Amino acid sequence: MDRLCCFKTAYSQFAGNSSCGSGQGKSYQSAIKVKYGFSLVKGKANHPMEDFHVAKFVHSKGHELGLFAIYDGHLGDSVPSYLQKHLFSNIMKEEEFWTHPDKAISKAYDKTDKAILSHNPDLGRGGSTAVTAILIDGQKLWIANVGDSRAVLAKGGEVIQMTTDHEPNTERGSIETRGGFVSNMPGDVPRVNGQLAVSRAFGDKSLKSHLSSDPDIRYMETNYDAELLILASDGLWKVMSNQEAVDLARKIKDPLAAAKELIAEALNRDSKDDISCIVVQFKT
Repeated sequence: MDRLCCFKTAYSQFAGNSSCGSGQGKSYQSAIKVKYGFSLVKGKANHPMEDFHVAKFVHSKGHELGLFAIYDGHLGDSVPSYLQKHLFSNIMKEEEFWTHPDKAISKAYDKTDKAILSHNPDLGRGGSTAVTAILIDGQKLWIANVGDSRAVLAKGGEVIQMTTDHEPNTERGSIETRGGFVSNMPGDVPRVNGQLAVSRAFGDKSLKSHLSSDPDIRYMETNYDAELLILASDGLWKVMSNQEAVDLARKIKDPLAAAKELIAEALNRDSKDDISCIVVQFKT
């Protein structure tokens, strides 16, 4: 866009580590062994790092949950930082989480956005995309997103984009229905009211009447044919296709090395944005 660990409780202490750097983790709790690695690199823009992430396993009600997320902020780092601390905990607080995860995710996204908008002015002024993945016992995967941070799954020999890129041109109708407009200035990307290059986001108080924070949600059983999952901000996806990213990650057995190599390739392709990447590998 323009412009990290195990826990004993289900929804406490969800603050991650620094918004920059790299790390890795693994789980052998389920029949499917899962390893992950993440890396984040600040872009060339003259502002602080605005990408944040979550990558960890937690345990609740006899289940193991893998929680992975990328939050790509704009106009500051306050909103992605808030999401890093609160979004997953808000999802798991929902009564319907274990019976209807999709409803819990949707409600939590909405409640979190409202909390951001009702917070202090500095928090509401900026905004952020979000792509979140919840992996239950290594076999049930729930993906949700707002904005253009993306999740791609390699499964059964296929490359599956699990998210929808929320771009102003593709959601022009809903933006105009809300009283906004989409600019198409030469040499620039389409923007909501000439300002924002995504059509859905958390925060962005000044544009919220024209924006949605409703997530697209998708479910997939990973079972025994899933290979890997990539979550990344658009600093990667602007310069690399889904297939190219999967092909590169497939060649590397270590997920941390894979995440770093994906970022290195994006930089080689002259990506100037902040770049954050999580690679999750599945092995039976």
